[in-house]
Amino acid sequence: MGKIKLKNIRTFSYHGCLIEESKIGSDYRVDLEIETDLTQSALSDKLNDTVDYVLLNRIVVEEMAIRAELLENVAHRIIVRAMNEAPTITKIEVEVSKINPPIGGDVEAVTIIMSKTRE
Repeated sequence: MGKIKLKNIRTFSYHGCLIEESKIGSDYRVDLEIETDLTQSALSDKLNDTVDYVLLNRIVVEEMAIRAELLENVAHRIIVRAMNEAPTITKIEVEVSKINPPIGGDVEAVTIIMSKTRE
């Protein structure tokens, strides 16, 4: 087994429960970690024997572009798409962070973390 991590994928998106958030948007950070068997790709040196991190990044960017009220919804969509589009993923963990959230305090970020293991 092995892990592939994508750290600090930055997007500007329009998530949130407030109407203002849907209009002005915010900065977000996504971290993604997948577990998969890297044995074959380590031996073959071929992209088609691993999980392409370009695909993972594209999934994150595309799902972050679809407005949601809750970060949980966005993380769930990222998980579902990654598991569907990369069937060799055995486990995935997604962290979605809203930078400087409008919560009436000096808070650097709010982060939700969700994971799924293939059954």
